[in-house]
Amino acid sequence: MLKNNLAKLALTALIVLPLSACVVIADGDSDDYGDNGGHKSLEHKNRDAITGLSTGMALADVTHRLGTPDFDDQLTDGHRVLYYRSQRKHSDGMTTRDECTPLIFQGDKLIGWGDMALQRL
Repeated sequence: MLKNNLAKLALTALIVLPLSACVVIADGDSDDYGDNGGHKSLEHKNRDAITGLSTGMALADVTHRLGTPDFDDQLTDGHRVLYYRSQRKHSDGMTTRDECTPLIFQGDKLIGWGDMALQRL
């Protein structure tokens, strides 16, 4: 009887164990780099927040909406440029300025954003 039960258990294990394999789902875009929110969701959140900005907004209001910038440049002419990640161009796990939208401040006020506004400056 014990031999019979062991044989049944072994047979069951041979059938069930291969079926309990780990499942991995890949969407073809390894853009999360291990962070729970993922860069894609951050980019989307930043684009939505930037869409809601208006010139004349205070620096504190903008940083409250968008959080800490990816880059923060103080220009020699007194302008300040904050860069927020808004689109992926390189799937290397690093954020670069060309993957960010620049927000341009004069003093404490937002005067423009985007590459064209930065080029005009």
